[in-house]
Amino acid sequence: MLVLTIVVITTILLDVGTKLQKELKQTKPFVSREEEVYLNIQRTAEMLWSGVNEMFRQVDLTPTQYNVLRILRGAGGQGVSCSEVSERLVTKDSDITRLLDRLETRGLISRSREIRDRRVIITRITDDGLRLLAGLDKPIAECHHRQLGHMGEKRLATLSKLLEDARNRPE
Repeated sequence: MLVLTIVVITTILLDVGTKLQKELKQTKPFVSREEEVYLNIQRTAEMLWSGVNEMFRQVDLTPTQYNVLRILRGAGGQGVSCSEVSERLVTKDSDITRLLDRLETRGLISRSREIRDRRVIITRITDDGLRLLAGLDKPIAECHHRQLGHMGEKRLATLSKLLEDARNRPE
């Protein structure tokens, strides 16, 4: 089974690599398979982001702000500290305070000091933030389905596992 999976993945990567080479109008092969895969991931990420960015623009959100709201929705009523929000972000933002300030100004989040430790500030999503996310849930899910649904459940699971493996390389 593992051998079959590797053969299928290799075939997919070779086919995608050939298409990428044509897209990039390259006549020479890539320097390495790693370079080919890296560029494939970059081009795919750009294509996927362009699909959802328009939805974010319509509601005046950045992808990072959207990510923060999703993190806070997942945290529930107890909220999370600013440092926890920062740790969970998909794309790291060095100025988490300013990012949260913008969301708080719009009434999408609230912040309060922890009673037990006044140094800790807990961030929670507001009802307005929940409504905004609820309005985006279906259009974003539909967009993801249009972008990736053609691959099928099994191939998506394999791709997801491969991407996790790429991020969790041994040091």
